[in-house]
Amino acid sequence: MAMMVRPKKALGQHFLWDKNIARKIVEHFRDAPTADILEVGPGRGVLTGFLQEIFGNHLYAVEIDRESVNYLLDAYPALGPHLIRQDFLKLNLGDYFTQPISIIGNFPYNISSQIFFKVLENRDKVPFLTGMVQKEVADRIASPPGSKEYGKLSVLLQAFYQIRILFSVGPQSFTPPPKVKSAVIQLQRNERQQLECDEDLFFRIVKESFNQRRKILANSLKGFLLNLEVQDERFRKRPEQLDVKDFVEITGKLSQG
Repeated sequence: MAMMVRPKKALGQHFLWDKNIARKIVEHFRDAPTADILEVGPGRGVLTGFLQEIFGNHLYAVEIDRESVNYLLDAYPALGPHLIRQDFLKLNLGDYFTQPISIIGNFPYNISSQIFFKVLENRDKVPFLTGMVQKEVADRIASPPGSKEYGKLSVLLQAFYQIRILFSVGPQSFTPPPKVKSAVIQLQRNERQQLECDEDLFFRIVKESFNQRRKILANSLKGFLLNLEVQDERFRKRPEQLDVKDFVEITGKLSQG
């Protein structure tokens, strides 16, 4: 019999135990467009069994918790050769995958935003993702311009992905129960291969704008404006009032200056 895994607060672990929810998550992932699949933080493997049934030896998993690793090796021995014992945030995907991969997981709550930034860095390798996160993080990612949740992660992910919140999950489906609601979110790479501007500058401008989100762009982006004469009315707006297209065009103006 496989050993049990204790949830560890330091790793942000809240293990999903409800197999009906797990099955529902995997069903939404069934049409993943890549041959290989990567499960991030499988923990007690509640998704792993369902994923193996569909994807077989194309399933990979990355897990940093030694106790979880031992459990998974015992409970799912076929996964052994494809179990990557590392921190996903430090993982070089190119060391393991030469082709694009789809990602799935009940993401540790304490690093969920960092996981999405990691995906952004690898956006040409990750065309599809389905993940469980705090509902407030899902809402932030999917929020449109003008909403109070809209922020830098919204703009950056919406620049490259189509985003859907699939469904919400209550705390009672986890052990230990989190103090917040959860939601399953899905990202699918859009048709934009590259931005029509300097992408590095775009990322810097979006991040700097939202680091001072109460200021209008003319004030928050002073370091980028230098002596540029700015007539564009968007520089007199706050960042949450602007969409991806606005930020792309603003980046183009600033790169010319």
